Amino acid sequence: MARISKYQDNTALPAIREEWRAGLYIRLSREDGDKMESESVSSQRAILERFANDCPELFVYDTYIDDGWSGTDFDRPSFRRMMSDITAKKINCVVVKDLSRFGRNYVEAGKYLETVFPLFKVRFIAINDQIDSVQNPSSVNNVIVPFKNIMNDEYCRDISVKVRSALDIRRKQGKFIGSFAAYGYRKDENDHNKLVIDEPAAHYVRLIFKLFLEGYSMIGIARELNEQGVPNPSAYREQRGGTRNAKGRLWVDSTVRRILTNELYIGNLVQKKNEVVSYKIHLTKAVDPQNRIVVENTHAGIVSKEDFEKARSLMSRDTRTSPNSGKLSLFAGFLRCVDCGRAMVKRTVKQPYKTYEYYVCSTYKKLHSKACTKHAIRAETIEKAVLTALNEYIRIAVDFDSLIEKIDRERKKSGTPKRLAEELARNERELSKANALLIDLYPDYKSGLLSRAQYFALKEKYENAAERAKIAMERIQGEIEAFGRGVGKENEFIATFKKYCGFEALTRELLCELVENIDIYENGEIDIRLKCRDSFQTAHEYFSRREITQKGLESAKERGA
Repeated sequence: MARISKYQDNTALPAIREEWRAGLYIRLSREDGDKMESESVSSQRAILERFANDCPELFVYDTYIDDGWSGTDFDRPSFRRMMSDITAKKINCVVVKDLSRFGRNYVEAGKYLETVFPLFKVRFIAINDQIDSVQNPSSVNNVIVPFKNIMNDEYCRDISVKVRSALDIRRKQGKFIGSFAAYGYRKDENDHNKLVIDEPAAHYVRLIFKLFLEGYSMIGIARELNEQGVPNPSAYREQRGGTRNAKGRLWVDSTVRRILTNELYIGNLVQKKNEVVSYKIHLTKAVDPQNRIVVENTHAGIVSKEDFEKARSLMSRDTRTSPNSGKLSLFAGFLRCVDCGRAMVKRTVKQPYKTYEYYVCSTYKKLHSKACTKHAIRAETIEKAVLTALNEYIRIAVDFDSLIEKIDRERKKSGTPKRLAEELARNERELSKANALLIDLYPDYKSGLLSRAQYFALKEKYENAAERAKIAMERIQGEIEAFGRGVGKENEFIATFKKYCGFEALTRELLCELVENIDIYENGEIDIRLKCRDSFQTAHEYFSRREITQKGLESAKERGA
C-alpha cells in the first residue's frame, strides 16, 4: 500500500518516475439501483487500490468519491473536482471499477471517452470491462463500449420507470411518501407513510383559517403571526430537529396562501404535484392539477371542509387592502357594478365630526365617465339592506323547515297516493301477463299450433308489452320515492340559512356562505344574489304547489258539501 498517497501541495508536483498520475473514481447511487454490497464505496475502493498496487506505472494522486449521486448526468461534485485536476494537469489517468461507475448516460460517457479524455491525453481504465486506452487502445474504440454504455443507460431508464410506478402505486394507496410532513402534521412513529396531527403547529393552521374568514388579508395574517413571534414552517421544522433552511424565518403571504389552498388540512392527500423532467435531467416541473394523485380521507383533518371551501371561495374574489391595513372590508370582493360587471371599490371621506365610507365602480374610478358611471352608494346603506334581506331569507328557511315537519306528519298518515299505488299494481299485472304468454308461446310453436311467422310476431308483441310495463313501473316508483322525499331538510337553502337563525351582525364568513355577489345599480338599487338560489326556487315552487293543491281540495270539499 506504500504506492497509494496524495499530494497536499496543489501548486507543484515533485518529479516522480511513474508516468501516470492516477485519480481513482468511485460512484454509488441507490436511486439508479445500486444496492448490492459489491457496489459499495468500500468495495470499489478496495478493487481500485489493489489494481493500482499491481500496476507499477500508476501513482495514485487522489481518490474521488460521489456517494449518493446518480450516474445519469455528470454534474457531480467529486467528478467536477476530478475534471478540474485534469485540466490543471495534476492527474492524467482515470481508473474506475467499470463503465457503469463512470456514468449511465451513454451520450455524455461517450463524449468523455472519445473526445474530452483524448484531448487532455488522459488514460482511461475500466477494470471489470477490461478497458485501457493506453495498454489496449482498441478496447475504447471497440463497438462494445458504446453498446455497454447504452445498456447502462437503459438499465437506469428501466429502474427510473419502475421506481416511479412503485411510488405512484403507493400514492394511490393513500400512503404519504414525502421526505417531510407538511406544517401542522408529523409522520406517525409506527407508520412513516401515515400523517398524524402535530398539535402545536395545527393550532396556528386553524388560526390562519379563522383570521382569513374574519376578513384578514394574507399579508395581514403573515404580519399578525410575525408580531406574535410564531416561527414559520421552515423555522419550526428546524426547531424540531430538521435541516436548516435558508429561505428565512418570517411568515410571508405566499406561505399563508399555500396553507389556505392545501387540501391536506381537510384530510386529503394530494401528491405528485411536481415530477422530474426525465431520469437524465434532474429538474422538476409542475404537474397539471388534473394529473395529480388525490386520495381523500387518508388522515385526520385540521380544519373542517366547510371552512376550507369558504376560504377557497373568498380567495377567488377580487380583493384589495390599503397599505396600512391587514384586514379586508366587510364587502370586499362581493360588490359588483351591474352595468360593467367590474368590482366596486371603497372610498373613505374623513370629516371632523364623522367618517363616511362609500363604494364606487372601479371602472369609473380608473376611466371616469368614459366607460361607466359612478354607481356611488354608502357602505351603511348596503349593510342595512343586506342584513334585512338575509334575515328575511333566514325566516323563510325556518318557515320551510316547519312546513316540512308538518308535511312529514301528514305523509306518514296518508301513505303512498292511491293513484300511484293503483297504477303500479296495474303495470305489475300487465308485466306478469306478458311474461306468462311468452312462456306459453314456445311449446305452441314446437307442437305446430303456431307457424314460425306467427311465433316471432307474437313473441315481439309480448316482449314489447313487458318492456312498456317495466318502464312504467320504474317511472311510478320514481314518483313514489319523490313523493316520499318531498323537498326534505337536506335542501341546501333550508339547511344553510336555517343555521344562521338569530345572527346579529354581518361577517365575511356569513357572506361567503350565503351570498354569491351583490349587484349595485346606478339608481342605488341593490340586487343580492344568493348562493343557494336554485334550491330556494325548488323549495318555493314545491310549497307553492302544495298550497295551491290544498286550496283546491278544500274548495272541492266545500262544493261537495
